[in-house]
Amino acid sequence: MSEFFLVAKVSELPPGGKKLVEVDDIPVALFNVAGNFFAIEDVCTHDGGPLAEGELEGDEIECPRHGARFNVRTGAALCMPAIEAVECYEVKVEGDGILVRVDY
Repeated sequence: MSEFFLVAKVSELPPGGKKLVEVDDIPVALFNVAGNFFAIEDVCTHDGGPLAEGELEGDEIECPRHGARFNVRTGAALCMPAIEAVECYEVKVEGDGILVRVDY
């Protein structure tokens, strides 16, 4: 089962922006990369750090704890110490609304 949840407005998240939202009790990091929106679980697979607090460079987010980097488009772990990808979520835009789908 899956469902889309309204989490933010497009106007709240400019290009290069990031925002921590909650989707059905799941912490989700939401990103605007050149006008495209992406969502990943806000938990570093290395030690559980909060990814939304890290630096976003292009389509890569760096965990503020130990420097692991992840691709926000795919969730792929890009460097040590992380070796596992983070969960990605489908995003769609309807009008000024950003919606994220989580699967159960």
